[in-house]
Amino acid sequence: MMFDHLPVPPLSRRQLIASGLLTFGLPALAQFRVEITGVGLTQMPIAIAALRGEGASPQKISQIVMADLERSGRFVGVDASGAQLDETSRPDLTQWRERKADALSVGSIAQLADGRWDTRFRLWDVVRGQDLSGQSYVVTRADLRLAAHHISDYIYEKLTGERGIFSTRIAYITKVGNRYSLWVADADGENAQSALSSPEPIISPAWSPSGTQLAYVSFESRKPVVYVHDIASGRRRLIANFRGSNSAPAWSPDGRTLAVTLSRDGGSQLYTISSSGGEPTRLMQSAGIDTEPTYASDGMIYFVSDRGGSPQIYRVPAGGGNPERVTFQGNYNISPTVSPDAQTLAYIARVNGAFKLHVMDLKSRTATAITDTGNDEHPSFAPNGKLIVYATRQQGKEMLMTTTLDGKIKARLAGQGGDIREPSWGPFAKP
Repeated sequence: MMFDHLPVPPLSRRQLIASGLLTFGLPALAQFRVEITGVGLTQMPIAIAALRGEGASPQKISQIVMADLERSGRFVGVDASGAQLDETSRPDLTQWRERKADALSVGSIAQLADGRWDTRFRLWDVVRGQDLSGQSYVVTRADLRLAAHHISDYIYEKLTGERGIFSTRIAYITKVGNRYSLWVADADGENAQSALSSPEPIISPAWSPSGTQLAYVSFESRKPVVYVHDIASGRRRLIANFRGSNSAPAWSPDGRTLAVTLSRDGGSQLYTISSSGGEPTRLMQSAGIDTEPTYASDGMIYFVSDRGGSPQIYRVPAGGGNPERVTFQGNYNISPTVSPDAQTLAYIARVNGAFKLHVMDLKSRTATAITDTGNDEHPSFAPNGKLIVYATRQQGKEMLMTTTLDGKIKARLAGQGGDIREPSWGPFAKP
């Protein structure tokens, strides 16, 4: 058993990874509600006016956009009630400056004869008095939330200069009764769709760089086996089913290779294998347990090893070589994930018996705990590197949270009566 000399809380992914057992039970859940807490230091005040015609729309676009922007930690909402504006209007920006807004979004939504919805918006820089243009989307009812997320992306990028992540997706695992499900949802947790359901445990979902596939571990053959699942078609292919345990898949940045943990030659060790399957290549030799690999964009693989006596995070060139220890604070550091720019490491550290999400500046090696919870698990970076999604437990319930890297803005993706875990944040959609 991996790290079985160290006590961990019950119902923990840490135990799952360590022992190859899955004992948690979670209700299936497809809807979330976003609750935002915390105050950021530099938030832009923005007014998101209700779209003209929004009352007849099945989705309140302006509310979705405002929730997206606030969840990012970069914006704070300004009351836009009473505004009678659309994308063709020339707003009185003096009025909005008086309301302390730095930016204003207005627009309209209308149903077309074919049943689709025409959604339009325009963004204004209130401070400079500039028209920042806008966009329009003609979508089906099912894609209205996606249209709202695209509006959020546009606003975020125009006002911050950084790409927005609101139209990206997350994956996570639930269990209800005797069935396990792999879900794909919008970045705000809504609009979840079941990608896979099984009577046996499913763990460790990991997005391909293309955003079209998910690697995961299934126990349907009564042992952990790695598959790759095509989301659009539902087809899957077997990647690793060797003697012993096959676990912890991680994609290389080019999508051609997976790093996996195999026990085929004895203890759990790191291997690389083609994303189409085949014979694995051992990454390095170790007398300890090596697991939880994750690729960084700078050509390194970060992983967890007890070769020094306790679980710590190391890194090694993706082609193999001598590993370098990364974490030194504390005696239990696991679940590494690296920001897209390879500048920041997020991981879980045990501090006084509590498991907390930490971030480390990889240049200075300064690490900081950014949560006040004690059962955090499985962090995953947003593709722009500005947010982290993770699982935690509060008041006896498991849930997903997002947080800014400074921990100041957290959003709870709270399910109605359900527990969820193992989030994985997908990449930007390909143009």
